Amino acid sequence: MSVATAPAGSFLRSATPRPSLWREATRRFRRHRLAMIGFTVLFVMVAGVLAGPFVYRVPIDEIDFKAKLKGPSRGHPLGTDDLGQDLLARMLYGGRISLAVGFAAMAVAIIAGTLIGAISGISRGSVDAVLMWITDLFLALPQLPLLLLVIYLFRDFLKNLVGPEGGIFILIVMVIGAFRWMPVARLVRAQFLSLREKEFVEAARALGATTPRLVIRHILPNSLGPVIVAGTIDVAAAIIAESTLSFLGLGFPPDIPTWGRLLFDAKDYLDIAPHWALFAGAAIFLTVLAINFIGDGLRDALDPRKVM
Repeated sequence: MSVATAPAGSFLRSATPRPSLWREATRRFRRHRLAMIGFTVLFVMVAGVLAGPFVYRVPIDEIDFKAKLKGPSRGHPLGTDDLGQDLLARMLYGGRISLAVGFAAMAVAIIAGTLIGAISGISRGSVDAVLMWITDLFLALPQLPLLLLVIYLFRDFLKNLVGPEGGIFILIVMVIGAFRWMPVARLVRAQFLSLREKEFVEAARALGATTPRLVIRHILPNSLGPVIVAGTIDVAAAIIAESTLSFLGLGFPPDIPTWGRLLFDAKDYLDIAPHWALFAGAAIFLTVLAINFIGDGLRDALDPRKVM
């Protein structure tokens, strides 16, 4: 009696492990050209603002009236402001704060939005209705006037409590995060409504899994793709919001040179010193553009319907 043997290649194919979802997403992301360009630009800018002050040791508050409003030169690569302060040193210092505000506000929005969206998506009846009513209410509020009002009311209190820089940082992060969680909540809720009826969730529920275990172990990990994409968009939106507040004079104090504050200080000298606003505006533009490219790459990489 002969025994049928399978080809050797079939055993090799069956023994070859399939790549994980995150490894496949990483491969797709690396093949996205614009995303890799954005990632490279953002990495260079983050590395520059973190390591730059240790390499370029010019003080940010060193005043030289003889060199005020000078263009780029060997002594001042990005020129000087109206007090003769070096713009490169001030941009490197302010970039830390602008990027920190963006990422911290994104974290606040993602945490709050994910929590509210998860509770709403897994609940039924009045809890879901109330949470979505609150979300719709926040979406209908005019954001910029409320931002200005909240900062005006609580700015002095937090300055006295934490300090000028720390107080304004906490206030801006919390305010921006408080007005950016709603899209994340609606996105997470939609993901939960779709996933909670899937077969693997029903199987886990039939095996006795509790609701918190269903959320943490089964539903939430499968909802992270759109949340990550939304997080990248929130970073860009938070940087623009901080720049807007600083440009309106309600952000950080004048001695803390964020990119938005530099634009605010440069608005009166556009005709005689355009470099002052040009470099700060270019930094904001490149950062937001790079983050948007990264968001597009993550969206395509985490979408199982796309083949790359």
